[in-house]
Amino acid sequence: MLEHEAERWLSIQKDLGRAPNTLLAYRRSLESYDSFCLTLQKPVYEATREDVALFVRWMTAFRLPASRKTKSERSGLANATIRLRLTAVRLFYDHLIEEGLRGDNPVGRGRYTQGGGFGGARPRALVPRFTALPWIPTDADWKHLLQTAKSEPLRNRVMLALAYDAGLRREELCLLCTGDIDPAHRLLTIRAETTKSRRGRVVPYSEAASGLLSAYLAHRRTLSRARGPLFLSESRRNAGGPLTFWSWSKVVHSLAERAGLPQLSTHTFRHLCLTDLARAGWELHEISTSPATVTPVPP
Repeated sequence: MLEHEAERWLSIQKDLGRAPNTLLAYRRSLESYDSFCLTLQKPVYEATREDVALFVRWMTAFRLPASRKTKSERSGLANATIRLRLTAVRLFYDHLIEEGLRGDNPVGRGRYTQGGGFGGARPRALVPRFTALPWIPTDADWKHLLQTAKSEPLRNRVMLALAYDAGLRREELCLLCTGDIDPAHRLLTIRAETTKSRRGRVVPYSEAASGLLSAYLAHRRTLSRARGPLFLSESRRNAGGPLTFWSWSKVVHSLAERAGLPQLSTHTFRHLCLTDLARAGWELHEISTSPATVTPVPP
């Protein structure tokens, strides 16, 4: 019964236009919660607030298998992962309430407490949010990374250049299409449906990236002459198909290992781009609005 209802809820979320990654995260969260409830020998429908609290403690003390441990060897899931799983479980309980299968939501929502913040009240979540500072490579790290990247295939070097120049997220970069490029003015159109905020924007890229991109477009024609996804896979299993998010993550992870920069991720290039804007004298409000709303004047 629960499995059927969970699949029905996930199907509804898909119909509402939730991103594939969001649906995958929801599924994993429900599977994790269902497995935990089985250890308590209690159906999900009958779980109480106390059971949810035990679920939080279990996630905090969760240990990965030895083959999957990170270098830090820390136990417990990340704060963001815990919050995400609780969100999925809370939304699923909302669905059960709407369907008349549950009378209340044991996860609950943030409550207002007196005396904190402006207005004398502030919301408190079930689990506090921890926001760590992003890792920014030093000038020496960046030069070493660029030196290491020289051995990468042309496609990967183009993607690295555009990720930094335009401050692109992984999804925005991988979902670029041939029609999103304006070579005459060195501009990229980031379509709203590919962005996290669902707000489109137009961003410039450098002259160096322009040269790499021109060379890659000539190479791309040897793989496919069809318009569509800009970056294509060259693997045997998916030759000529769109490059997936996971493939790009693997490229960056491999580059990070060879450069000796384990903190490097696909999001580092965006962080570094915005940091360099601040170093160049941009005001904070300009940086916060430029990636989402400002269309640069063509050079």
